[in-house]
Amino acid sequence: MGYVRVAAVAPIVAIGNPLRNAEEILRWLEDTRLAGASLIAFPELSISGYTSEDLFFNQDMLDQCEQAIAQIAAAAGVQVVIVGAPLQLYDGRLLNAAFVCQHGRVIGVVPKVSNPNYGEFYDKRWFVSGAGIDSFIDHPVLGRFKVSTSQLFLLGETRFAVEICEDLWQPLPPSSYHVLAGAELIVNLSASNELVAKSEYRRDLVRMASAQGICAYLYTSAGPTESTRDIVFGSHLMLAENGAVLVESERFDFSGTHLIGEFDWQKLRHDRIKNNTFAAAARPENYTIAGDSAGAVLDTLNRHYLCHPFVPDDEDGLSARASEIFRIQATGLARRVMASHAKTLVLGVSGGLDSTLALLVCLDALAMLNSAEIKLLPVTMPGPASSAHTIETAHRLANAANTSLEVIAIDKAVSQHLADISHGGDFDVVFENAQARERTQILFDLANKSGGIVIGTGDLSELALGWCTYNADHMSSYNVNVSVPKTLVKYLCRWHARHRASTALADALVRVLDTPVSPELVPSDDGEIAQETESIIGPYELHDFFIYHYLRNGFSARKIYILAVRSFTGKYGNTEIKQWLEVFYRRFYTQQFKRSTLPAGPKIGSVSLSPRGDWRMPDEADVSAIVAQIKQF
Repeated sequence: MGYVRVAAVAPIVAIGNPLRNAEEILRWLEDTRLAGASLIAFPELSISGYTSEDLFFNQDMLDQCEQAIAQIAAAAGVQVVIVGAPLQLYDGRLLNAAFVCQHGRVIGVVPKVSNPNYGEFYDKRWFVSGAGIDSFIDHPVLGRFKVSTSQLFLLGETRFAVEICEDLWQPLPPSSYHVLAGAELIVNLSASNELVAKSEYRRDLVRMASAQGICAYLYTSAGPTESTRDIVFGSHLMLAENGAVLVESERFDFSGTHLIGEFDWQKLRHDRIKNNTFAAAARPENYTIAGDSAGAVLDTLNRHYLCHPFVPDDEDGLSARASEIFRIQATGLARRVMASHAKTLVLGVSGGLDSTLALLVCLDALAMLNSAEIKLLPVTMPGPASSAHTIETAHRLANAANTSLEVIAIDKAVSQHLADISHGGDFDVVFENAQARERTQILFDLANKSGGIVIGTGDLSELALGWCTYNADHMSSYNVNVSVPKTLVKYLCRWHARHRASTALADALVRVLDTPVSPELVPSDDGEIAQETESIIGPYELHDFFIYHYLRNGFSARKIYILAVRSFTGKYGNTEIKQWLEVFYRRFYTQQFKRSTLPAGPKIGSVSLSPRGDWRMPDEADVSAIVAQIKQF
């Protein structure tokens, strides 16, 4: 699956009492081991206490630090344990170091490079920089190990490296080299004090370090049992992954605090492979690797994935995201109008979600252009299967938007066309596609007539599934929804109704949101909606989940299935998820020919299917092996 569980701990510290601190650390080893953590990290100088000051010069203190590390190393089994302590070199230098322990011994020591000596910090009084140190030491108490910043350590199938506190704050941190050498996890042992707003700054620093390095970043910092004579430490613990904070601790807990989280090295590796800027960067050549690959396999997964990964999970986040998306869509369209000198925006309005979102975007684009010469031309084209409900909705939308809706019925034209090709009258694919192509022909002819462009409405989910008619609703002059998945279309319309729309427009939008998604291409006996898309191809929320993790994260079909089962427990059964996952893969592979000829449209998120940019795939790709695998789940 690619997941590794790690832990960060800010223990109670007895300042200047390494043996007492070792007891506290050993207690945490057992707790995190039972929780399944393959690695546990403690703060900077956690063996001695960061605030020991001139006690670092005392030989008793240094000897006790060695004894404490020996006890902890002896207790370390498969689980990797990282503690902070001073290291006295034979030549009289004292290093602030991270001791990496596994299988009963110290397997490597990483020295701190940047010792701050400004403001409240006086680290250079006690410690020298570890920059340039790269040698093995035969230690009389701790055995043989390498002391170097240029080290990687194995953790299952992934690798990690270590840096210490201020190292992250410097212009070129050691982690910049670590990630290029192959580290997919950076562990930072820190003692970062608390100031007003510093936690937000520190969070952003860790988050962006994980983004820049396309890595996971485990950060552990000293807690409030350090000396508070002049400064206070808050035990800030974090785990970030490629720009997102996965888990974060509460601060200021006197009883000690911890954090356990899971990072996904498979996802990180996928993201690195796709990012050729990262791949092309020069690699450091002097790194060595220590440890072994045992002990990082998870039996259970605690990490939670959103059911709707394209949609922010809080109202504030959604509001900011929605506003930005509308600006991107409208700006893209406005620029295309300027380039084409269009006088009209010709838009087919069906009364459904996608064309409604496109209508809202057109209104924003017209506001940007601020030209009385450019008009919106909304057109509704009822056909044999159009319901009274959606026809009424189209009228309400146009009225609320203060536009004049043109109504062009397609029944006669479709009947004539079907007669011309000797169609038998069945409600088959020919019958359905003839309606879609008739509507597209009308829109393009109106655009020619009025000097305009046709605004596309098809969304990302439909394109992924090929749920469109080739050279019909598949085609437009510019598609504003091309990168917007169906679940996000719904939320954008709802957000607009709540935050921007007039009362009349909000009422019309709510009416759209309450209407089942349907192509309305097969008539019913009672004039109501006969086709519901999600009963034919599956729930869009499942497909959007599949799309996100397949395209954004590069997950395997099995991994997507397992995550979907976990995320949708209680809503969809395993068999149902498996059924629609197979539909997704079949349609995604077989419908690529439609995506290969997509019209232009703006990219609004990290997932896009543009054949000119994000997704290039042969039309003839064979899906049979993946389908056979899914059938075995």
